[in-house]
Amino acid sequence: MKNEELPCGTIAQPILHSSFFISHSSFFISMYKEILKQYWGYDNFRGIQEDIINSIGEGKDTLGLMPTGGGKSITFQVPALAKEGLCLVVTPLISLMKDQVQNLRKRGIKALSIYSGMSRQEIVTTLENCIFGNYKFLYISPERLDTEIFRTKLRKMNISMITVDESHCISQWGYDFRPAYLKIAEIRDLLPGVPVLALTATATPEVVKDIQERLCFRKENVFRMSFERKNLAYIVRKTENKTGELLHILRRMPGSAIVYVRNRRRTKEITELLIHEGITADFYHAGLDDATKDVRQHRWQTGESRVMVATNAFGMGIDKPDVRIVIHLDLPDSIEAYFQEAGRAGRDGNKAYAVILYAKSDKITLHKRIPDTFPEKDYIKQVYEHLQYYYQMAMGDGMGCVREFSLEDFCRKFKYFPVPADSALKILTQAGYLEYTDEQDNASRLYFTVRRDELYKLRELGEDMDRLIQVVLRSYTGVFTDYIFINEDTLAVRSGLTRQRVYDMLMRLSKMHIIHYIPHKKTPYIIYTRERIDIQQLQISRMVYEDRKERYEARIGAMVDYVTTDTVCRSRMLLRYFGEKNEHNCGICDICRSHRAEEVPQEISREELCNKVLQVLAEQSATPAELAEQIAADKELLTGAVRQLLEEERITSVNGILQTERKGRK
Repeated sequence: MKNEELPCGTIAQPILHSSFFISHSSFFISMYKEILKQYWGYDNFRGIQEDIINSIGEGKDTLGLMPTGGGKSITFQVPALAKEGLCLVVTPLISLMKDQVQNLRKRGIKALSIYSGMSRQEIVTTLENCIFGNYKFLYISPERLDTEIFRTKLRKMNISMITVDESHCISQWGYDFRPAYLKIAEIRDLLPGVPVLALTATATPEVVKDIQERLCFRKENVFRMSFERKNLAYIVRKTENKTGELLHILRRMPGSAIVYVRNRRRTKEITELLIHEGITADFYHAGLDDATKDVRQHRWQTGESRVMVATNAFGMGIDKPDVRIVIHLDLPDSIEAYFQEAGRAGRDGNKAYAVILYAKSDKITLHKRIPDTFPEKDYIKQVYEHLQYYYQMAMGDGMGCVREFSLEDFCRKFKYFPVPADSALKILTQAGYLEYTDEQDNASRLYFTVRRDELYKLRELGEDMDRLIQVVLRSYTGVFTDYIFINEDTLAVRSGLTRQRVYDMLMRLSKMHIIHYIPHKKTPYIIYTRERIDIQQLQISRMVYEDRKERYEARIGAMVDYVTTDTVCRSRMLLRYFGEKNEHNCGICDICRSHRAEEVPQEISREELCNKVLQVLAEQSATPAELAEQIAADKELLTGAVRQLLEEERITSVNGILQTERKGRK
């Protein structure tokens, strides 16, 4: 992409001499590779990773477009480790944030995170550690950027770079726009000269332009990795018996699989069906606690469980290279979501399949999601009003208040259906009246508020208490500097006490201000971003409602077109959607295979195929790829015929070139 000047706020442009770039291109590249080898064990970068790293390393605002599994995290973690100071990572997914922090810590890299649901004391401690603790990464949810405490502490931090993950969320053209992302531009004003790296796996051309403008890029600077997956066969299977077809596919196709469904109830139903039919399976959705998720994911990762039946909650951060098939029983509501989920298949480069099971009723079901996702404005205002009754919030109060929230309880009290009520709260979030967080499963955590040398005073509290404190100190590190996640069951086993006794003693220590203890809690939150207003004053702008509704309808239309079209290569349709021009058909999707089937007799025998190979090679030697272009047949069947001829020594292979035995003797 040609570099163009972009409108910007007050960001200073650093002046760098040409000599800097000369030295950078040799010294820094070798440093990046050393870091890659030291912490990740790889010798070389792949795809466009090195280009992105060099760009951000040179202080340039950079946008990286990388498909799922492209190795996005490496592109900011490596240059951040090479720079002095702290990398600020903005990401909307709390589960992924926690996972990445844990993985960095396992590699001996100091990392922290701040997200909704943390107490003020936890946040203050974390921010202080960022200033004084020589940490390399701070992961933060976009909603936390707007707090006064964060902005005050930010000014004292040595920030080396800003990473914006899932950067399509900043664009109102994107499928998952989050208003809180717009605050990143304001953060840039506080950090003049600090470069920003924006990353996304799903961006259309208009979103790509919008991301750069909204993040105040000094110049357009985009690195694009092709979204084409040559080993992934996209298939739409029309059927009115989805469960029967699902069983047929899984019995026919060996290997690890993911089955995506629309709701939580269906994950359990399909899992029970598969187990009943002798197929090992687990189900996964956002409503499960972290421990259950971890156990099920581990079983699936190790192959103990073959199939994971899941909602869209299963995906981010999932890295299993040998997934052979991803099946969608229900249609996703956007091409972007489908592409990400389908992309979890075949990351090892071997042949894999992404299958949609489509029934005629699916089109109607998909269109019914529109009024559920965008309920009437009067309905939304009513939900807002009832929320005030729910919390007994007085007019003019509420600004900055954080409240635990149960959608189930709220709907029961005010007689709402959960799906449109949930959508109404999300639209109120978009409109800036409140912040509605997803359900979070926060493990118990604690932090010692006294110094280590003061602990001897606590022996008078009894033998059990002394034993518990010693077990905590032996089991966890960093308890005097930061909140650490703990497991009460583990502490109970190691101390020989009951779980209830451990809990009671931790609560007692917390009340004595010896520790700050936050027990495990699973809940969403409502955070008031402004004071309660009269319902008559509540405004939902066209940008928040009508424009977004139109784009949602367009995305649903694109999804329906994808599954109903039977003349265009599936891979080409997907690539075209993301603005990637592709002049060739994939040859392996259901459309391409059906066209080929029309050209070639269906039941071609192995012997006939061998004779065809011999005929072609008798005229001219060829590579396997050239052979495949000349012989219209299934690639797997053709490979089998070539292998047979080689074993029978009727043809030979010299430096990858196939030729007849007769030619080889000349």
